[in-house]
Amino acid sequence: MSDSTDASLLRRLRTNEDREAWDRFVGLYTPLVRRWAVRLQATGSDIDELTQEVLTALVRALPEFRYDAAGRFRGWLWTITKNKRRELLRRRTPAGLSDADLDNLAVDDPVEAVDASEYRNYLVGRALILMKDEFQTTTWRAFLETAMHSRTASDVARELGLTVDAVYAAKS
Repeated sequence: MSDSTDASLLRRLRTNEDREAWDRFVGLYTPLVRRWAVRLQATGSDIDELTQEVLTALVRALPEFRYDAAGRFRGWLWTITKNKRRELLRRRTPAGLSDADLDNLAVDDPVEAVDASEYRNYLVGRALILMKDEFQTTTWRAFLETAMHSRTASDVARELGLTVDAVYAAKS
């Protein structure tokens, strides 16, 4: 699995009519935006509001967005999240608070803090959660045991009462 963002998903988001693509995108990126909101010191309902504002901004921006595999979508998403947090704070704070004060609130760029391996593990975990309901329990267990836990197909087949071929099919 590559550490880059799924370019085909981003292409599908260019139209606001691909509900399945938006559902997948929201399922993958909402937890990440919420985690960043906490790092930006948002709490309670502010986390929900910030997440909603970021997703709304993406609905507007993604039809014009052109993904460059050499660029960093997560960096762009982090910038949007940080800017929306500043906007939220500006609406709620006294007029005397400057942009420099708001800059001091932001933590280090979490895109840099999260290494490629952690991000890959996050995406794999989210993808597994989203896919699980699409398979029968036995098929899902055969996949997990062989693909994720490196067990042999024959051991898993024996344990689950499947043929070895069925286990290989589940793994693929």
